[in-house]
Amino acid sequence: MNQLKTFLSPLPFLALLILSSCGGGGAKTTKIPLKTYTVMKLTPRKAEINADYPASILGIQNIEIRPKIDGYVENIYVDEGASVTQGQLLFSINAPQYEQGVRTAEANIKIAVADVNAAQMQVDKVKPIVEKDIVSPFELKSAQYTLESKQAALAQAKAALNNAKTNLSYTKIYSPANGVIGTLPYKIGSLISSTTVNPLTTVSNIASIYAYFSINERQGLDFFSAAKGGTMQQKLATLPPVILVLANGTQLSTKGKVETASGLINSQTGAINMRATFKNPGGLVRSGSSAIVRIPTTIDTALLVPQKSTYQIQGKLFVYVVGAANKVKSQELKVRASAGQNYVVQQGVKAGQMIVVDGISSLREDLQIKPKILSPEAVYSNL
Repeated sequence: MNQLKTFLSPLPFLALLILSSCGGGGAKTTKIPLKTYTVMKLTPRKAEINADYPASILGIQNIEIRPKIDGYVENIYVDEGASVTQGQLLFSINAPQYEQGVRTAEANIKIAVADVNAAQMQVDKVKPIVEKDIVSPFELKSAQYTLESKQAALAQAKAALNNAKTNLSYTKIYSPANGVIGTLPYKIGSLISSTTVNPLTTVSNIASIYAYFSINERQGLDFFSAAKGGTMQQKLATLPPVILVLANGTQLSTKGKVETASGLINSQTGAINMRATFKNPGGLVRSGSSAIVRIPTTIDTALLVPQKSTYQIQGKLFVYVVGAANKVKSQELKVRASAGQNYVVQQGVKAGQMIVVDGISSLREDLQIKPKILSPEAVYSNL
């Protein structure tokens, strides 16, 4: 029994040691370092925004070449897409009836000339004997009236000849202007007439081109209220030069000018039709092409948010704003337009606020970050 006591007496002390060692050796909490994010301070700056409008292209002249007489296509002197100059021969029409008409008119003139000469001889014959009171003066007047009638018939015959020659000239068709030949629906031997539905071809003068586009009523109000001038023509004259973006995405080398705007708004579409004129060096753009008219607008105090700094949820655009204690909060944006790779913000953020520029996919609401501030110039230059 004494031996058992001796053995058990150290047990409470050991237990106390174990408990004290467990209580004093608790786990230490490790503080996770904050992740660094690039941020920038929003400051107003000048920006140029572009408004794009689909446009259809027409040459400044699109002339339908139509026959004025009936006949067969005898020769075609040009090909589709060829460049022609004013006065160049395009077609000849086989119409022998008009050649015969000229011959007939020339023969009628000879007959009329002979009749005039005969009438003149009669006047010359009667006049002396009238002066001698051999015959009545009525004989002279009758001869003179006959002469006048024959002279009128001669004038009529000459007019008929001119008309016949005019009809004959219609067998040769010349280009009325410089331009480019369109399609040729009729081939040699085709029967044509003045009532033919399709033209022989179209000559498009594309030294300059018209770009027709439309803007809606709201855009029109914004567009012209911001323009300077008292009248519509004055406002159009003060608009900046516009750009033509071609179907392959390239820009026409020359800038154009918006010259006209329709006075009426289309009641069905609510659109205002407008026209811009461009020089077309080398005839690069053809009539009937499609393009985009790009109208630049300068904003002196724009808030620019890089597109890469935004994200979308259900069609709404958001950005992360750095708030108190460097915690981020999402903020919905209302965008006015795009300027390059930036959004021009209309509502949502204000000048002086800090936004997160990069790495927004790993952010969440109220996350505390370590901001790395970059100047707006450094941010925009890397876009």
